[in-house]
Amino acid sequence: MKYFLCLLVLFFALAKTEAQYRVVFKVNIYPSAHSGDSIFVAGNFNNWNPGNKAYVFSYGNNDGFQFTTQLAAGNYEYKCTRGSWRNVETQSEGKDIANRSFTLLSDTVIEISIEAWKDDFASAEKKHTASSNVRIMDTAFLMPQLNRSRKIWVYLPEDYTKSKKHYPVLYMQDGQNLFDEYTSPFGEWGVDECLDSLIAKGKPACIVVGIENGTHRFNEYNPFYFERFGNGEGDAYLAFLTETLKPYIDKNYRTIPSKENTIIAGSSMGGLISYYAMLKRPDVFGKGGIFSPAFWTAATIKPLTDSLAGKMNGKFFFYMGGKEGGSYIQDMLDIQESLGERSSAMIYSLIDPDRGHNEQAWRKWFAEFYGFIMADGFNNVVRTNE
Repeated sequence: MKYFLCLLVLFFALAKTEAQYRVVFKVNIYPSAHSGDSIFVAGNFNNWNPGNKAYVFSYGNNDGFQFTTQLAAGNYEYKCTRGSWRNVETQSEGKDIANRSFTLLSDTVIEISIEAWKDDFASAEKKHTASSNVRIMDTAFLMPQLNRSRKIWVYLPEDYTKSKKHYPVLYMQDGQNLFDEYTSPFGEWGVDECLDSLIAKGKPACIVVGIENGTHRFNEYNPFYFERFGNGEGDAYLAFLTETLKPYIDKNYRTIPSKENTIIAGSSMGGLISYYAMLKRPDVFGKGGIFSPAFWTAATIKPLTDSLAGKMNGKFFFYMGGKEGGSYIQDMLDIQESLGERSSAMIYSLIDPDRGHNEQAWRKWFAEFYGFIMADGFNNVVRTNE
């Protein structure tokens, strides 16, 4: 029996279009400091690359900084940088700004005022926000399949040290963005605070293992070749998770190692590798959280789904923000439709029209994801955004 829970809180026409429109970004007001530096635009149209030289503004005495490109109709988000996320634009007092956004339906000129740059407030100390239940397991845990090492975070439920219970384990990508504002450049998911609250209210507890990303993130989280990033290392990364990290966690912590109690989740490229892990290793991972998956970087993920879906019988939670763009949403819907038609998996699909591609959106829906994967069953109902 196929289970579909579609939380389509709002959905607009997703008909694909080949029409391209001219977009002119104009920075007319900006801080006088660093006036000689280049300004870049980074958004969901260039995989949020903060220093892509193809997206640098040119300077004209009369027009200020200006950048022109061609984009298809859709919803877009972006920010301005001076070449890295350490130098991203901020509010005048140094606080992070929300992603800028626009809906493209025709040729458009976008006027931008930049109040300040993040590195001008480097002296303002960023605070740690991780709860006492979060610890660093290892600052340089060996990844022999990739000949690298990586920092590993672990969240243990409040009663872990007071009991002899065994727990399910949730493996999450981009570990530095999960628990601590200090280590997350764009805001944290708040996984620890969320679980502390849910568990206190009687929800089942679990261990969370956060694997930090590294300089090879786009390769490690993609099992396929992609022209912008090169060869994928996703199979080696998956081997690290299943052959090195999971055995270590199961040996050193009180876990329930069965696939029904082994969960994997991530966002963007982390969503892609989490979905791939569910497809390739259903014997290990029985539940997955696929947040804003970057399926556009993996052209063969659809035929792979078609061929392997028949083996799937776990739980899949899909999320996408309505502001991320119609083509990205359609990519996700195509995958989950194929999965639903060919498998006996339980599928929860969620599209939030008011959210984009960021930690704030994933934080908002983490509790919903957790409730779904930890429940024994789930009714086929359609819910609305509150």
